[in-house]
Amino acid sequence: MRQCLTSPDGGYYTSYLHGKDQFGQKGDFITSPEISQIFGELLGIWLVAEWMAQGKKSSGIEIIEVGPGRGTLMDDMLRTIRSFKSLATSIESVYLVEASPALRETQKKLLCGEGAPMEETDIEPNKTPFIFAHEFFDALPIHAFQSVPPSQNQPITIPGLSSPIPLTKPLAPSQTPQWRELVVTPTPVPTTPTPPSQQQPDLQLSLSPASTPSSLVLPETSPRYQALKHHPGSIIEISPEARSYAADFARRIGGYPASAESTRSTKPHPSGAALILDYGPTNTVPISTLRGIRSHALVSPLSSPGLVDVSADVDFTALAEAAVNASPGVEVHGPVEQGGWLERMGVRERGKVLVEKAGGIDEKERIKKGVERIVERGGGGMGRIYKVMAIVPEGGGRRKPVGFGGGVE
Repeated sequence: MRQCLTSPDGGYYTSYLHGKDQFGQKGDFITSPEISQIFGELLGIWLVAEWMAQGKKSSGIEIIEVGPGRGTLMDDMLRTIRSFKSLATSIESVYLVEASPALRETQKKLLCGEGAPMEETDIEPNKTPFIFAHEFFDALPIHAFQSVPPSQNQPITIPGLSSPIPLTKPLAPSQTPQWRELVVTPTPVPTTPTPPSQQQPDLQLSLSPASTPSSLVLPETSPRYQALKHHPGSIIEISPEARSYAADFARRIGGYPASAESTRSTKPHPSGAALILDYGPTNTVPISTLRGIRSHALVSPLSSPGLVDVSADVDFTALAEAAVNASPGVEVHGPVEQGGWLERMGVRERGKVLVEKAGGIDEKERIKKGVERIVERGGGGMGRIYKVMAIVPEGGGRRKPVGFGGGVE
């Protein structure tokens, strides 16, 4: 996934192919900020509400977006925040974390203007960061594993690029179910002519015949995975990078543990928040969700590497575990369905205001349809399959953030 999406040589996001834009109706997929400006405006309102709930700090505010796409979401958020002068003047820095040089340029033009300087810099710690991750975690690499029953007949070779590789040390027979990794291997060449419509991609997912370093370590990192190991045939997907990012968000907000066994934080007064919006199950482990998208249609994720968007469902419970384990100074709320969250944030009320101000019938209909699309909770509607989760300073559960059952304080 990393190579296909962000390789400097031919990565989906890092290459600019003949002016092709990955986003929008003419691209491969469309996101909520591109559908309705209200989406970004409400994220800006959520930031304002959290800033108010945390005491309206007058300095040291950082706004960070990871995976900012074309910059549309940040543009809508900043336009909203400018209406709150006290908050606007307290913002010290705005950071966009982006791997694609082409998208960095697009973001700069939208947010700063054609001739504005652009530089890479480290994000300062020990501030009050408000972090936003919209459709970011689904693009992070995953490992997939399948539980297999005990076997007395262990393999004597492992797959190689062109031929099997003999094992120098035979494997001992297994007495309990084991995890095996699903790895990318070349697709066998057909022995008979195959019609073009039935031809398979050059690569496929294959079950490793033996343990890999990842299969011995990653599935043992959570009791959720361990419980499934004893059910042969179970499949799980794990993203170590996703857990790492969630832990980093948590430490920036709540600080590090003061010591290995301490419940105290190195940040005396935790502050800031993170809002994660992505698709995935509410409380189960994702299974077999690796997908490819091209021209708004599902395709094999292993077809046309570098030309297809590749993603997988987000394991929100794993993100929550990583966050609370990384810092004693945070707590997690959600995930909740995007549709309900947006409605609690006032998406319909804002939509009515924009409709009243709209100039013509076509514009009014575009606004209405945009609102309905991002809140739709029927079938595969965006309001149902997308979830929202917040990481906020630990408060013993006494305060719920806006959109998660709480109000403006």
